[in-house]
Amino acid sequence: MTCTIREATPGDAATLAGIINLAYRVEDFFKVGDRTDKQEVETLIEKDAFLVAEPSAGEVAGCIYVAVKEGRGYFGMLSVSPTHQGQGLGRELIEAAEHRCRAAGCTEMDLWVVNLREDLPTWYRRLGYSETATAPWPEDYLHQLSRPAHFVVMSKHLAATLPAEDHDG
Repeated sequence: MTCTIREATPGDAATLAGIINLAYRVEDFFKVGDRTDKQEVETLIEKDAFLVAEPSAGEVAGCIYVAVKEGRGYFGMLSVSPTHQGQGLGRELIEAAEHRCRAAGCTEMDLWVVNLREDLPTWYRRLGYSETATAPWPEDYLHQLSRPAHFVVMSKHLAATLPAEDHDG
């Protein structure tokens, strides 16, 4: 799928929250309630960045949260609208996030997946990520769980060279 990848603006927050919550419905078997809301997305846009995939002008098909934390790249909330899943858009968004972090001087990229999402580590391994640590579910958010869960931290070394294509749109 060919998309334009651009940086989100605060005006995108409601749309992104909707796509994220729809994409994360697969976690209903252990997570209570929505994954995020408009206010959290606005805060993350202002603090760090979201990249947005648009297959056509004004149509948002997916997004990814991207940050630089302690000199390392990080991405999360990778979300693709169900109508656009299975078309390579998730991979395209990850590549754009990696490009952005590489351009910011990062040589490592991290992500966190919930241990109960057993399908995800295999998919991320195919993209060059490997398990590097675990982390507990935050105490303040344990009420969101219907069963015990923790995070698996996955990391990837980013090559020093930048791809020729500019993914930041």
